[in-house]
Amino acid sequence: MKRILITGAAGFLGSHLCDRFIGEGFYVIGMDNFITGDKKNLEHLQEHPNFEFIEHDVTEFITIEGDLDYILHFASPASPIDYLKIPIQTLKVGSLGTHNLLGLAKAKKARILIASTSEVYGDPLVHPQREDYYGNVNTIGPRGVYDEAKRFQESITMAYHRFHGLETRIVRIFNTYGPRMRLNDGRVIPAFMGQALRGEDLTVFGDGSQTRSFCYVDDQVEGIYRLLFSDYIEPVNIGNPHEITIKDFAEEIIKLTGTSQKIIYKDLPVNDPLQRQPDISLAKKLLNWQPKIEREEGMRLTYDYFKSLSQDELYKSEHKNFKNHIKK
Repeated sequence: MKRILITGAAGFLGSHLCDRFIGEGFYVIGMDNFITGDKKNLEHLQEHPNFEFIEHDVTEFITIEGDLDYILHFASPASPIDYLKIPIQTLKVGSLGTHNLLGLAKAKKARILIASTSEVYGDPLVHPQREDYYGNVNTIGPRGVYDEAKRFQESITMAYHRFHGLETRIVRIFNTYGPRMRLNDGRVIPAFMGQALRGEDLTVFGDGSQTRSFCYVDDQVEGIYRLLFSDYIEPVNIGNPHEITIKDFAEEIIKLTGTSQKIIYKDLPVNDPLQRQPDISLAKKLLNWQPKIEREEGMRLTYDYFKSLSQDELYKSEHKNFKNHIKK
């Protein structure tokens, strides 16, 4: 049985990856320190014979007993609210954490896939964004802690590949959504749905003309799975190229939820990208991959999940362990 380590396993995307690899017959070792992850996301796997969990901070030295065939590095704050509150931890998980996991992969002779992000493109001057675009990033702006952590992550991964011959893969993830997202984490979909479910007006930053492209989690996981087993070592965009303005998306949410809220407007945050749309030509060619789930279906599934949450979860703004890490 092949063994795979998944960091950030208790997070939104990490937990879905655990499910997928267990379903494919792997022995999965999940790792998380619960800064932003949630134990609830892994409850259904607690008794599974092919799953074990290690509570650990990947910025500290990592030891795994036995063989290891693959590593997926998905540990990182991913929402603006999170990485603006814990900027140093965000930088550390992208640098020290990635260094530790690359070293582990080298020691175990394992293939490692690194989760990068569309944020490496910053506020792009090229549209849609292709993998050969170098980006437009403010290194010292408030969002730079996340953007630069991911850009460094890509650089050190390629250095390990070139210098040590390590088997590496890099996925650039565009906006992904679905069940197990944390409400009120600052990302567009959980923010809008949380406001709708609480009967609040929907907050749009700027004039709402900025765009995003949303990929349902099952499609994202499929793209990541195919990339891991491909022979391609450079970054690959995985996302949905169907672009929509934030204003139009807010109106879709109001229609979906059947609520009567109105849209209110606030100032656009510093360096917030005005356009975000992946060029997925490379993924189509290399992986024979493209998203299959339409936004209407994916949003309905996501809304059904959010409706099932308790009142405490509906109003909770951050994970209970989050504050313990603020001053570290």
